[in-house]
Amino acid sequence: MMCKCVHKTIRFVLANLCIYCTSFVCAQDSTVAEPKFTARLFLDVYYSYDFSQPLQKEKAPFLYSYNRHNEVNVNLALASIQYKQQRVRAAVGIMTGTYSRYNLASETALLQHVYEANAGIRLFKQKNLWLDAGILPSHIGFESAIGKDCQTLTRSMLAENSPYYETGARVSYTSANRKWYMGALLLNGWQRIVPVSGSKSISLGTQVTWSPSGKFSFNWSSFSGNTKPDSIRRQRYFQNVYARWAPVPQWQFIAGFDFGLEQTRPSVNRYHSWFAPVLQISYCKQPWAFAARAEYFNDPAGMIMPRVEQLPFRMYGYSANIDRHLGSWGLWRMEWRMFQHYTPYFLYSNQRKKMNHLLTCSFLFDLKR
Repeated sequence: MMCKCVHKTIRFVLANLCIYCTSFVCAQDSTVAEPKFTARLFLDVYYSYDFSQPLQKEKAPFLYSYNRHNEVNVNLALASIQYKQQRVRAAVGIMTGTYSRYNLASETALLQHVYEANAGIRLFKQKNLWLDAGILPSHIGFESAIGKDCQTLTRSMLAENSPYYETGARVSYTSANRKWYMGALLLNGWQRIVPVSGSKSISLGTQVTWSPSGKFSFNWSSFSGNTKPDSIRRQRYFQNVYARWAPVPQWQFIAGFDFGLEQTRPSVNRYHSWFAPVLQISYCKQPWAFAARAEYFNDPAGMIMPRVEQLPFRMYGYSANIDRHLGSWGLWRMEWRMFQHYTPYFLYSNQRKKMNHLLTCSFLFDLKR
């Protein structure tokens, strides 16, 4: 029943969007701003070398982006278009690449190529209060699938193991001075377009962002919902916080933290937990940019991370990258990355080692009109 509520909300938004657009065409007011279409073509090509040399050419199972070893590949090829007018907005994006292949592996073959597909209505003319529905970018975390919008070449363990996208309905409000953003969401689940088979439950999400100045912002996002079929229902509670600080335009610091709980068994008030902090520092002086990252992921029960021999997952990670901007349309990047587990985790030939190194090079083409 709850999933039907989300579907009805999506249909409501789309139907009202069509009605509003029709009335807008029939009775245009000269004081209303002209509708604006924005098109984007994005291509992210990469080569990555994993020193453990995996035989199947797939990196560690907790990595979903840039995860092919020793081959030139496309992480993300995206064509998208956005429409925004004073009272309505919409976005559609079609994609391919290893990002869509691995991050959307649970979706049908056709849906694996949908980056986003959503529409929204501004509920009050004088208030920045919106109702959006459809396939939306995730409200969790400071990283996205589009590499040019991130300061590191690869994504953090936090980003790789929390939602990149979500499907449902969102009500959001931005204050007049743009210092506050608040959102509430009804969702189909944890990074799902189609709900988990056998599940009729709905998930909830919230987001609050405080930006007192252009130099600092703080974000808190949450998720609550069942991630399994209803017959083996296990409630998940998840919190993500991060802060950005840019004391001067060239430097930026980002600190983030994830914390999650999930029921051990249906109808039992006991929970497994996991947590993950990350710290990222970047410096940019055109045409060059540099970034470094330190992170940790602790998931003893393997709620999120795949374990080896049922041992607790406790992984450290470090990376450093150098970028060369090629005008407004291109970006070349090179990154060294290292992982260290507290027990032997990475398979080198026939034996496991605690540490692994990766080198990745990418070229990004980004054209907006």
